[in-house]
Amino acid sequence: MSKRLIKSGMIVSAMTLVSRVLGLVRDVVVANLMGAGASADVFFFANKIPNFLRRLFAEGAFSQAFVPVLTESYAQGDMDKTRQLIAKASGTLGGIVTLVTLLGVLGSSVVTALFGAGWFMDWLHDGPAAPKFELASLLLKITFPYLWFITFVALSGAILNTIGKFAVSSFTPVFLNISIISCALFLSPHLAQPEIGLAIGVFLGGLIQFIFQLPFLKRAGFLVRPKWGWNEPGVVQIRTLMVPALFGVSVSQINLLFDTFIASFLQTGSISWLYYSDRLLEFPLGLFGIAIATVILPALSRKHVDAQPVEFSHTMDWGVRMVCLLGIPAMLGLMILAKPMIMVLFMRGEFSPTDVEQSSLSLLAYASGLLSFMLIKVLAPGYYSRQDTKTPVKFGIVAMVSNMVFNAIFAWFYGYIGLAIATSVSAFINMGLLYQGLHKANVYQISRTTLFFIVRLFIAGVGMIAVIWYLLEDMQVWLNWDLLHRALALAIMIGVGAFAYILVLSLLGIRPKHLKAATD
Repeated sequence: MSKRLIKSGMIVSAMTLVSRVLGLVRDVVVANLMGAGASADVFFFANKIPNFLRRLFAEGAFSQAFVPVLTESYAQGDMDKTRQLIAKASGTLGGIVTLVTLLGVLGSSVVTALFGAGWFMDWLHDGPAAPKFELASLLLKITFPYLWFITFVALSGAILNTIGKFAVSSFTPVFLNISIISCALFLSPHLAQPEIGLAIGVFLGGLIQFIFQLPFLKRAGFLVRPKWGWNEPGVVQIRTLMVPALFGVSVSQINLLFDTFIASFLQTGSISWLYYSDRLLEFPLGLFGIAIATVILPALSRKHVDAQPVEFSHTMDWGVRMVCLLGIPAMLGLMILAKPMIMVLFMRGEFSPTDVEQSSLSLLAYASGLLSFMLIKVLAPGYYSRQDTKTPVKFGIVAMVSNMVFNAIFAWFYGYIGLAIATSVSAFINMGLLYQGLHKANVYQISRTTLFFIVRLFIAGVGMIAVIWYLLEDMQVWLNWDLLHRALALAIMIGVGAFAYILVLSLLGIRPKHLKAATD
């Protein structure tokens, strides 16, 4: 079992790596084009809204509800019945998302007023941020259709993942990055408002991703004509699971959207600084956390269908170990190398040293919660694979309320940095509640082997930090270096830090056998 999961995880991670690297290239190009000013704030806002809804309708709640039901149908071996389920699910979801997309495009001003209330208030009173509201409303009309395309991309990706075809869905996001980069380089420079070119890139990226997956679905025999099926038993089962999951699985996204709402009242640049730091956080989160969660959800669903509780627990244990193995050094590395990373990746063109300083502070706050974010991705499937979406909702409500309270407290004292702190703290609470719930239900308890494994990982992480700290020059020195010198210094520190981490793990007795399924 663990060999198959490791192989699948490596495939997803490899494809995700390509996508994430291009994602960083995209952000570098955008930072060079717009920096962290008003235009950047507006574009990131217009990009965040459809992406938030994507997590609700597509990759988040729907996938978590759809995969267990599809797995159950697929395991029965009746392909006609499975195709019928896909047709009814895609038709029903597609109908709803089509309506939401049309309302979003036509009512973009209303959406902007809801989530960018600070800009809307300025617009009402002819304040300095009034142009932001008008521009955001325009950009949303262009970016909102991305929701429609990406919903079907996520649906087809869930189908392909269920039958073990992980590479296609993991590679698909590459086309979004290529589209935005192309528009930033070849379209935006010719427009009076470059951010409009980037919005067009988002639209085209969604369209290309949608078209790309169709041949693979056809080859697998699951390219079917969508049909409305609201009362179809399989659809009823999916939407019953999905409705609570709309909240439970997307708590972190709702928290980030709430951050955007508050940031619209803060100084210009706040949304951009949070965006750039969040993008660096998303790199290891997508590469490791989401990749591992992607491969264990179908595996956990099969174990539940086959009534194998011991194997179910072992799979969960394996997921926790893998996330911690990669997440702990990623978290500590981001925290200590926040400024150098942002300086190397973004400090050029319109992105100033001041933007580096401000973005690094929010990255430090976000990075402190990286391990919690990653563990949530692994622990949540422990519920969804058993078709339990109600329990995570209860935990999600607690985390949501906690985030709002912490936002009010920390933002008052620390501004936009406080928003990142609140997000990390609420993620830790959510992660703790998810584990406690699995433990109380006798579904999963972390094994002694894994607990001891994690302790050694933290010891190795401390050793890695000590080595990097010794090599790290003062930031004023970094400012005097050229880009090549900075990039080389950063690469050396990352390489030496990784070597130190692996060396300490080896000295502490960590061996390849610890990457296998738990037997404790």
